[in-house]
Amino acid sequence: MFNSFEPQVLFQEVPDHISLCFTITGCPLRCKGCHSKDTWPSTAGTHLSDERFNRYLTQYSQYVSCVLFFGGEWCLEALCSKLKKARESGMSTCLYTGLNDVPDTLKSLLTYIKTGPYIRTLGGLENPNTNQRFIELANGQVLNIKFQESSLNATT
Repeated sequence: MFNSFEPQVLFQEVPDHISLCFTITGCPLRCKGCHSKDTWPSTAGTHLSDERFNRYLTQYSQYVSCVLFFGGEWCLEALCSKLKKARESGMSTCLYTGLNDVPDTLKSLLTYIKTGPYIRTLGGLENPNTNQRFIELANGQVLNIKFQESSLNATT
């Protein structure tokens, strides 16, 4: 089952992009300190069929430049299918995963990836000590500094 909550338009999760975000449910990782426990049940949300996904892409195509998935790597075939469609539509693609790595077949469909479980004592991408990495896959560049700069600008 490939369910998601209603998509959201987000401005901060992918640097230099406005993203259409799909939060996929059924997360098997169950990270300690998870702030999204509502994503754990696979029955939460609504099935993200190809038809439904295509409608969202059409509806938001003039407003967003990236399609972002929070999770879904546990349903590799379904996620890859959606990423292919997003790329065919001219969108950048991104995955936020609590894993430290994902299969190359998935990476080949991504423009960006955020890896690593959230560890409260290390913080998120805005913290220089985080274990998480936000990577532009075409060149392997780690872009964590963009989140740290953004965080500094928000506090000054």
